[in-house]
Amino acid sequence: MFGVIRNSLFGSVEGWPCQVLSRGEKEEVTYEERTCEGGKFATVEVAGKQFDEASKEAVLKLLKYVGGTNDKGVGMGMTAPVSITAFPDEDGSLQQKVKVSLRIPSQYQDNPPRPGDESIQIEEREGMTIYSTQFGGYAKEEDYVNYAAKLRSALGSEAAYRKDFYLCNGYDPPMKPYWRRNEVWFVKE
Repeated sequence: MFGVIRNSLFGSVEGWPCQVLSRGEKEEVTYEERTCEGGKFATVEVAGKQFDEASKEAVLKLLKYVGGTNDKGVGMGMTAPVSITAFPDEDGSLQQKVKVSLRIPSQYQDNPPRPGDESIQIEEREGMTIYSTQFGGYAKEEDYVNYAAKLRSALGSEAAYRKDFYLCNGYDPPMKPYWRRNEVWFVKE
């Protein structure tokens, strides 16, 4: 039921439960349509900073939370991906606000520890269907914006998805130099 991502630096990391519904390729962009389970997520919102700086700040807070800075003092383990909600302007650039999320590991879904940092919220989310495209490297704002534009172009006007935000997902720790996995997700309407 839950995917496990093998990572030679950290052992196994629990993946977000998603199932591929279809695959496509258009204009040299490979993409998938997937359905992803809902559940509880730890989230941090940061506004007034550039995407890369805001994302890093929020991720560090979430890593402390899953590492044991919570009311139970328990290290829960890492899940993947780290998901950054980006809010595009009409010109495709990103607004200076992000919402960074980690899915709470399955064994803590029913009763997640309370965060020690008040900027971390626990949210219940519904399942969703998404369109995704994947790319490698150390992803920055420019990469996510470029791959979002490629995915938008590949999907054309036939696909209905949310235009007010998209998800920028990273699956790997920063110390992993090769074969990195990043994705852009559009949430289907």
